[in-house]
Amino acid sequence: MIVSACTRRTFTVTALDAELAKGPAAHGWEDRRWTLSRVKTVIGRRFHLTYTIQGVRKLLVRNGWSCQVPARRAMARDDEAVAGWVKEVWPCAEDSRRPVEPGSSSKTKPASP
Repeated sequence: MIVSACTRRTFTVTALDAELAKGPAAHGWEDRRWTLSRVKTVIGRRFHLTYTIQGVRKLLVRNGWSCQVPARRAMARDDEAVAGWVKEVWPCAEDSRRPVEPGSSSKTKPASP
C-alpha cells in the first residue's frame, strides 16, 4: 500500500500533537515549557525524523501552534502590597525624573537656538 505524503504528514502532525499534549514532563523535562529545541528532540526520538529549528517552527505555525511566553508571577505574590506600592511609591518614582525645560542642543554654546 502506498501512502501519500499528505497522509503521512497529517498522521505525523496528529501524532506530534498527541505527544506535545502529554507535556514536557512526560518526555523527561522538569519544567512545563515547550521550546523549539525540545520539540525537535521529541520529533527525532519519536518519529526518527530530522528537522531544523526553523523547520520545527514552520511546522508548528502551519498547524495552529503559536509562540507564547508564559506569564511569570511570584508564587507568594501579595496583591494588596502591589496595589499599595503602585499608589504610593510609583507616583514618586515618576515625578523624580528631570523636568523638561527648553534648552540648547549645543553643549559649547548654550545660548544658540
